[in-house]
Amino acid sequence: MPVTRRTAISALPLAAAIAADTPPARAQQPSNSLGRPIFGAKQWRLENGLRVVLAESHRAPLVAHYVFYGAGAGEDPQGIGGVAHFMEHMMFKGSGNVPSGDFSRLVARQGGQDNAFTSRDVTAYYQHVESSRLALVMRMEADRMAGPLFNPAEFEAERSVVLEERRQVVESQPRSKFRESFDAAMWGRQHWRGRPIIGWEEEIRAISRDDMLAFFGARYAPGNATLVVAGDVTEDQLRELVDQTYAKVPARAFTPRARGDIPAAPGMPRIEQTSPATREASFTRAIAAPSATWGEKRHAWPLEVLSHVLGGGTGSRLHKALVESGLAVSAGAGYDSDVVGAGIFTVAATLRAPNTREALEQAANAEIARIAQDGATEAEVSRSIRQLTAGAMLALDGLGAAPRMLGGALAIGLPLEDVEHWPDKLRAVTTAQVNEAARAVLVNPLTTSGWLLPA
Repeated sequence: MPVTRRTAISALPLAAAIAADTPPARAQQPSNSLGRPIFGAKQWRLENGLRVVLAESHRAPLVAHYVFYGAGAGEDPQGIGGVAHFMEHMMFKGSGNVPSGDFSRLVARQGGQDNAFTSRDVTAYYQHVESSRLALVMRMEADRMAGPLFNPAEFEAERSVVLEERRQVVESQPRSKFRESFDAAMWGRQHWRGRPIIGWEEEIRAISRDDMLAFFGARYAPGNATLVVAGDVTEDQLRELVDQTYAKVPARAFTPRARGDIPAAPGMPRIEQTSPATREASFTRAIAAPSATWGEKRHAWPLEVLSHVLGGGTGSRLHKALVESGLAVSAGAGYDSDVVGAGIFTVAATLRAPNTREALEQAANAEIARIAQDGATEAEVSRSIRQLTAGAMLALDGLGAAPRMLGGALAIGLPLEDVEHWPDKLRAVTTAQVNEAARAVLVNPLTTSGWLLPA
């Protein structure tokens, strides 16, 4: 699940996601006032290197407890892609004082929810519980940070679970399968951005228990982790609980991230894929871009605005040029900013029959070229910033919003203020900055176009 500031800007999808895993009572009340931090979070570090973040709120007797490791699929070693995701599964299979399966059972018995997710940049484990149960989940999470068991019998059984998950979420889903092929075409099948997060099937089968032990030893250290707690707990209470649990986990050396360079040109500039389960032809074009952590970072905030001007809803240029003209059923643009390494600027559209693919692709590319050359207007930029900030704030009022945003940003090296003050940073973007970013990024030769077609 997305964990970044960028996905909060995409307000509606994130709001739905948070609602799906949040208890009914609201536990956050983000501020949208100029100059004020959204969450008012506090942070400190333990002697073992663990970063602790608290976003305190007493609107309901609930807490969200998240641990982020700075180890995602981008850290998978060559030839064994998927080990970070496989590791996520095995972390539920027992630790020194918590037998296999007991973690989730104990959380559920207390009326709470727990889960985990792996992205390209982080792996995170979380629980939503009543505040009186915070000590329990902290003891268990600290125990598996200290050392999971990785029982050999459990390891082989869970490999089958991961392979079945791949069949369900990738192999049987045309859009997921296409995106996997598209990324590999653009970046290369073994580039850290071209490998699927879940891993290629043959590489999942090749992962050994020793591979996983090595990955744990290299990446799962307190100094490479961020603990975020949000909700009904005071700083004094949390400090005491942390001292009783996480502070007792020994410090360990870990391997810092070392992502490789990006290619100068795409592995394949075009890709087409067919599926009998696909009813409508859809077009995608991705362009490599700076991110908040890589390249010309100053373009990151303006690119957020540019993506909305170009493809953010019914007032956008792509909607007017493609949907209102009758060429497309839908059209939009997105920008991947809060990532480690290169970001991606994406344009996508679904063809409306009986128009031709060539007509749709030509029209989409014309809009990209037009805004790169002529730029956005003051009115477009002002409207986009207003819509982005107003809409996104609606997505932040949930138990999991603060830890997902704070932990997701800190785990990839962004400062706390980038989350706490992102509405102000977005409002500070100028039309000149948006147009400079458009000229710099939209002409990047590292771009791939693709079509997913009915069979």
